[in-house]
Amino acid sequence: MSDSDGRWHVLLPNKSDIHPAGPDSLADIAAVSRYGDYEDRAALLADADRFDAIVERMFEVDEALLDAATNLKVVSKHGVGLDAIDVAAAHERGIVVCNAPGANANAVAEHALGLLFATRRSFRRYDRDVRAGEFDRGRYPASDLRGDTLGLLGCGDIGSAVAGLADAVGMDVIGHDPYLDAFPDDVTPVESRLELFERADAVSLHLPLNDGTAGLVGEDELAALEGELVNCARGGVVDEADLCAALSAGTVTAAGVDVFAEEPPDEDHPLFEYDNVVCTPHVGAYTDDALRAVSLAACENVRTVYEGGVPDSAVTPETMP
Repeated sequence: MSDSDGRWHVLLPNKSDIHPAGPDSLADIAAVSRYGDYEDRAALLADADRFDAIVERMFEVDEALLDAATNLKVVSKHGVGLDAIDVAAAHERGIVVCNAPGANANAVAEHALGLLFATRRSFRRYDRDVRAGEFDRGRYPASDLRGDTLGLLGCGDIGSAVAGLADAVGMDVIGHDPYLDAFPDDVTPVESRLELFERADAVSLHLPLNDGTAGLVGEDELAALEGELVNCARGGVVDEADLCAALSAGTVTAAGVDVFAEEPPDEDHPLFEYDNVVCTPHVGAYTDDALRAVSLAACENVRTVYEGGVPDSAVTPETMP
């Protein structure tokens, strides 16, 4: 609820979850609360009518919170994925929903290509062997990425950044994205998802998680791949049971996994049984540069709405990325 001097009240992620540059940029127009200030969800809901804006990261903005936040004007995603925000419910209530596309694209792209290098060259297995006193340089045969074909499922900001890096390495890049009007110059579009997996020597996933993409990569796609799979998107876009089966069958030769369907994953997650799987804890966007840029972009969206505008990244249920 706006103060008498017109200052807004903004709900922010915990201090450890957002770079201070963004919150500092709102100091002249807003007072802030942190998600972790509240003892539990019920306490948050009881106080939610004070919020004019929410910057969401690592917590859920569901219909219950939207109902309780009767003065809410904008929900700004710290990042890109909107799966934790009930966009339809916000739209019904006249609340602007927006995100920060592109701000962390380079960081995620570098992580995706890093996972591809790690899987192709068996970094995890060689590291383990050297630490155990084994020094067999030919134990895990590998081939160059140069000259191979990288398939991108999703060619938005992050996918386009991956394409540029892969092109510099000397890879040919193909892509499938039914929602994209024009592809980057260094990406050759293919007509179908299955064709992408059939033609690629490795596939990197860069698409959001929603009702249309949940489990999108499954048995048929993974059986067609015969190469590495890298997922820096959302765990839920891959059927993890099918991925395990494909790893066992050898059609997926290795996997780089930054995201899981349930996070954190159980200690006995089936993917951990595979020596040719490299796992990271959803850190694709975790660089100082990216965290600062996303924090500033998410908070700039709040300022835009405060000043009477609509952020360029505003979405509705019909325009969800």
